[in-house]
Amino acid sequence: MNLLIKSATILDPGSPFHQQVADILIENGVITRIGDDIEADAELVEAEGKYVSPGFFDLNCNIGELGLETKEDMRTGTQAAAAGGFTGVAMMPNTVPPVHSKAEIEYLLNRAKGNLVDVYPLGTISHKREGKDLAEMYDMYLSGAKAFTDGNRPVQDAGLMERALLYAQGFDALVFSYPEDTAIAGKAKVNEGEISTLLGMKGIPSLAEELMIARDLYLAEYTVSKIHFSTISTVRSVELIREAKRKGLEVTCDVAAHHLVLTDEALLGFDSQYKVKPPLRTKDDVKALIKGLKDGTIDAIVSQHTPHEIEFKDVEFEVAEYGITGFQTTLALALQSGLPVELLVEKLSINPREILGVEVAVIAEGEKANIVLFDVDATWEYNSKSNLSKSKNSPFMGQNLKGKVLLTYNNQQLLK
Repeated sequence: MNLLIKSATILDPGSPFHQQVADILIENGVITRIGDDIEADAELVEAEGKYVSPGFFDLNCNIGELGLETKEDMRTGTQAAAAGGFTGVAMMPNTVPPVHSKAEIEYLLNRAKGNLVDVYPLGTISHKREGKDLAEMYDMYLSGAKAFTDGNRPVQDAGLMERALLYAQGFDALVFSYPEDTAIAGKAKVNEGEISTLLGMKGIPSLAEELMIARDLYLAEYTVSKIHFSTISTVRSVELIREAKRKGLEVTCDVAAHHLVLTDEALLGFDSQYKVKPPLRTKDDVKALIKGLKDGTIDAIVSQHTPHEIEFKDVEFEVAEYGITGFQTTLALALQSGLPVELLVEKLSINPREILGVEVAVIAEGEKANIVLFDVDATWEYNSKSNLSKSKNSPFMGQNLKGKVLLTYNNQQLLK
């Protein structure tokens, strides 16, 4: 299909049209013309005052396939992702069975064929995500895995993480670290601090995250390897990674969008929809995360989309599962944090692709069309009708949000 976007402000630091207002003509999936007053036989989209950028890319999401399709399947997951402006997603291997061999990688890539959203399954670091033996990392890499992680299970064995970093280095793959020392975190459910004391609940200290970051930074330095930290959340975590970058280590990191706007004060009502991992932290932590995004310490913003059936969330706080559905709210939350829109494009579109080592989309004539059009001022209600995920475990359900995705286009497919 052909598409003509009129008078959009282009945000793409890799494009010669960056920050210019122009018409964009897309024919058969390719950007054929960018300029003023273009006329063509195409579907017309008026975009004055709106922004167009390369499609967003998510480095941390959970889609239920394999084995957890009652939470989310490939169709509903990618539909929700596209509605949130994402044209590419890296899927966590938190499945049943986990994505720990080439069979799962190839199955998921086959399931994702022909989709508007480019899907990149991440392989596990350890067999069955048990943290004991290395998984078949090289086989998975040959089948299409771009990076390796045990998902929401931190690798507690330092020797195993060292071997993973060394092994991945041999074929230039990336290892993701989910930083949590489980011996320190224990079975606590919320951030340790004033709020946990008020709630009468045992807290997870920031130390649990920071110790693991410090350990893995030492391992990355020792093995001369690159490493990526998923969903950092504390002041000290930002400082550790900032210092590591100053020293020249190949380290990148991301932050979940909800950690930019929510604090542990949201838990005072014991609402399990706010139960996430890492836990919501303090105002000081939020400020440090936003500062880290602005100064380049934090490289990307992720949705950490984690769908659950109602019976896993509509229960007592202590037994409820962690996570929220995040695809469709990521842009609005990132804008709510006060970050400038140009920076958001860098953190949502450009850097995630560079981190994972996939081709960065560019808005230029002759390039494949991979774009999102969004309005930073438009408000919309996130509700059961607008929600395209199979699950609806989000504290933002029923709220009016500012910042709306108007259309997403990739692989000659359009969602608007």
